[in-house]
Amino acid sequence: MLRVYGFTSYDKLGSILCKNIRMFHRIFLTVPRISKINEVVSSFAPRMATSPEVKRSGLKYLSQEEATKIDEELFNEYAFSVDQLMELAGLSSAVAIARAYPLNQLNKGATVLVCCGPGNNGGDGLVCARHLKMFGYNPSIFYPKRTNKPLYQNLTKQCQQMDIPFLLFLPDSQLITEAFNIVVDAIFGFSFKGPIRGDFVDVLNKVKKVEIPVCSIDIPSGWDVEIGDPDGLQPEFLISLTEIGRASCRERV
Repeated sequence: MLRVYGFTSYDKLGSILCKNIRMFHRIFLTVPRISKINEVVSSFAPRMATSPEVKRSGLKYLSQEEATKIDEELFNEYAFSVDQLMELAGLSSAVAIARAYPLNQLNKGATVLVCCGPGNNGGDGLVCARHLKMFGYNPSIFYPKRTNKPLYQNLTKQCQQMDIPFLLFLPDSQLITEAFNIVVDAIFGFSFKGPIRGDFVDVLNKVKKVEIPVCSIDIPSGWDVEIGDPDGLQPEFLISLTEIGRASCRERV
């Protein structure tokens, strides 16, 4: 099963969040997975693409531009800060993972590997790891390209203070499979534009080959948001923090 967790984005998302933060914890969809991601259907997005295939199929999803505009509106019109939204995103991701993979269904000491990239998606992953730790999981973090921005330094320190280990290197795929229950892909988000460079080529190649569930936050890392990547990372489930990206709705063969 491809499990898809969505966190609602309404036309007045900022005011809705102010009234009820718990709206970020709403699970809206589960669809079957055949061999790769087939399609992800969203039932909420008011800012939807209006292409002919959407009208025919009833699919509703966001383009990269639309997702970016939602962020801009939250920052500019509703005065949310990056760290506020990052905290909500990471908490929501941890809640979705906990609901999809309850502690009592895991072995290996409820271990989770969280792979974090250098940007906001990586920050979501750091927050997610912290909350997973509080939920009783045993996360480890791989964070190869750190930034000197205070926000990310603080998130890193918070994880360290909770005794969450940071891996110095990423083991090979077989060792990851043997040591962990789940891999959280928090490397690149919807603003990513390829190609993948440097150490992240090796990182994604290893994650692609693991034999345990992979969870991607926002979009599978390395995908083009508009067209996807049939040869790229194919996660077990996807957590959408606004609405499902256009690439995730395209049929994979």
